[in-house]
Amino acid sequence: MKTIGFIGCGNMGSAIIGGVIGAGVADKDQVIAADHTPEAVDRIKSQCGINATTDNKEVATKADILFLSVKPNMFDTVIPEIRDCVTDDTIVVSIAAGQTIDNIQRLFAKDIKLVRSMPNTPALVGQAMSAVVPNERVEESELKEVLQIFESFGEAEVVSEKLMDAVVGVSGSSPAYVYMFIEAMADAAVADGMPRAQAYKFAAQSVLGSAEMVLKTGKHPGELKDAVCSPAGTTIAAVAKLEELGFRGAVMAGQKACSDKSREMSGK
Repeated sequence: MKTIGFIGCGNMGSAIIGGVIGAGVADKDQVIAADHTPEAVDRIKSQCGINATTDNKEVATKADILFLSVKPNMFDTVIPEIRDCVTDDTIVVSIAAGQTIDNIQRLFAKDIKLVRSMPNTPALVGQAMSAVVPNERVEESELKEVLQIFESFGEAEVVSEKLMDAVVGVSGSSPAYVYMFIEAMADAAVADGMPRAQAYKFAAQSVLGSAEMVLKTGKHPGELKDAVCSPAGTTIAAVAKLEELGFRGAVMAGQKACSDKSREMSGK
């Protein structure tokens, strides 16, 4: 396996590193990372047992696959610093929201092999949903290598770049909406007398199980919903109240606001 480098060792960068090593995609000595704070460097060394440094150029020089896992507003600073270290064969992978392929290539000021991606925070527990967009210089075999990395900490799909704003809404930011849903379900259970910790477990496991039903049965979510809704029963009463209060419309409007913000960030 090629040397995999990471510039930035925050939550997402650390999650990807952990996935890569845990799944055996790369050995510890094949992974190198950089962060601007010595504290973060010490943490990732201790946590993952990899080589780490505060020198971005060192990582960019050694990496065959280079992950840019810094905040989007740091690209203007980090990329000019490392661009002369990136060769024609280096595969650069961006995980930043709002940074388009065209903008990243402009910052590098040369043609590069580039993959734009959008994982989400369930990467921290090996359950990410990631979108991957290669540019025209990335070969099929190289794309497979990148996908293997993303599939080490969840699921990954290749999409067209025009769908990336929709991806931000449906997976990149959506864990926050799901957490709100779980919290609201737990609050209702607590109001009915259930202890708080138990309420969170019941709510979270129900969401997890329902998601598994969608993925593993292949059935339409509406069909699965109908199977739970007995005539004149408790579930249809809850569904009717949620519809009355605009549940689905609120979710769709929230997700559209998220996608619109993504378009704004990328200058569309």
